Amino acid sequence: VQLQASGGGLVQAGGSLRLSCAASGRTFSNNAMAWFRQAPGKERTFVAAISWNGEYINYADSVKGRFSILRDNAKKEGYLYLDSLEPEDTAVYYCAAKQGVSSLVQSEYPYWGQGTLVTVSS
Repeated sequence: VQLQASGGGLVQAGGSLRLSCAASGRTFSNNAMAWFRQAPGKERTFVAAISWNGEYINYADSVKGRFSILRDNAKKEGYLYLDSLEPEDTAVYYCAAKQGVSSLVQSEYPYWGQGTLVTVSS
């Protein structure tokens, strides 16, 4: 599975963005998908994950109630909706995929997109 993330940009605090993750390959619909982010000078951390059928979803505590993860298997795309953005959300956001159940552990994801930068100004 090849992944390409897009949709990042500069937004003011309180604003919204939609990140997209386009997948190629035949097995996307069988893969769990997740988003991670890496803030400047910090390690990459978990943001959200969704099972292959969308039935199971997990969020990091820091984004619960503000971010939403979705997927469209027919389009081979995943999405991360970012609302009520805060300067602390500034980071490069990565989408990732894996076979089997979704996970919060980034080392379990073999497939990664290139990342898209989200900058939130105060």
